[in-house]
Amino acid sequence: MAAAPASDSPDLKTTPLDALHKRLGAKMVPFAGWSMPVSYPAGTLAEHRACREGCALFDVSHMGQVDLVPASGDVADAALALETLSPADILAVKPNRQRYALFTDEAAGILDDFMVCNAGDRLSLVVNAANAAADIALLRTLPDVDVRPLDRALIALQGPKAEAALAKLGADLSAARFMDRVEFDLLGHGCVATRSGYTGEDGFEISIPPEGAETVAVALIEEGGAAPAGLAARDGLRLEAGLCLHGADISADTTPLEAGLMWSIQKTRRQGGARAGGFPGAGTLFKDMEAGPARLRVGVKPEGRAPVRAPAPLYPAEDADAPVGEVTSGGFGATIGGPVAMGYVAAAHAEPGTRLWAEVRGKRLPCAITPLPFVPARFKR
Repeated sequence: MAAAPASDSPDLKTTPLDALHKRLGAKMVPFAGWSMPVSYPAGTLAEHRACREGCALFDVSHMGQVDLVPASGDVADAALALETLSPADILAVKPNRQRYALFTDEAAGILDDFMVCNAGDRLSLVVNAANAAADIALLRTLPDVDVRPLDRALIALQGPKAEAALAKLGADLSAARFMDRVEFDLLGHGCVATRSGYTGEDGFEISIPPEGAETVAVALIEEGGAAPAGLAARDGLRLEAGLCLHGADISADTTPLEAGLMWSIQKTRRQGGARAGGFPGAGTLFKDMEAGPARLRVGVKPEGRAPVRAPAPLYPAEDADAPVGEVTSGGFGATIGGPVAMGYVAAAHAEPGTRLWAEVRGKRLPCAITPLPFVPARFKR
């Protein structure tokens, strides 16, 4: 296997906060073509704890931000166009509200997951960094829609004290609820925030002009009390929250039914709905819904202290020859004080409490199927 490029490789893109990360002593790593902070000197556990107990600041500027502007001027036309690529009911997203959605292929595989917001005269999307180029190319196949990639920074301010941190800088977002969108001024910079994130905690994702990103981030850290946090803490938090990582827990090889993401497909788009189907893979997905999934995404709780990471196979017995599933994400759950994982198992083995065995470095370790999430979400409803 070829060595990963150095984090300062000219082939890697950098975010508007790159210089700040380095001043703060971050360990930088390549991620999805970007140089990103994986952790800071305080350590991943401290960053994790800050998010659960106070607030943490994550740089997520590597994510793709894209506006879809309808030629007609009517945002409903952009929503209906986007529904030809996604099974979500995007037309029902009200102004200044956001929704989680999926791009699917003709086999009902998940090409990407993304956030879509009704910004009044346009739709605003946030897509995964590794898939941004492919997603933008896909969006550009839509007729009568202007696809505009945005050059903006994006930070995730997450944790129970996130609202208070913004208030210290003069931004009162207390009226916003989970998945609301708010435009506001912060330290002289026009920002757009959604009350959302991928940690299971309350918080905001804030889109900022690149020239203002460092000023805002520094103020949130120094005046707002936010702890800088990296990719490792964010991954542990989202795993405890039972949230999928595209390319690991979901991909073109998994369907929304298998992944337990049917909640993201509203009744309007399902069989019998007002706008049923019309998205890639609809026929396949509807057939699978009738037959039932052959496998399911599940939580996996190792019984010992050793973490079980991907792609550890899962066996029905300690001496079984054939696996019945595989771990797709795993690590140490800092909040619960032990290892946690998720993966896919045959439907017959997906019942909570089922005992399985994970193979790690040639040894079989006992695990139990556990309901997700490991840590309940604390969004502000």
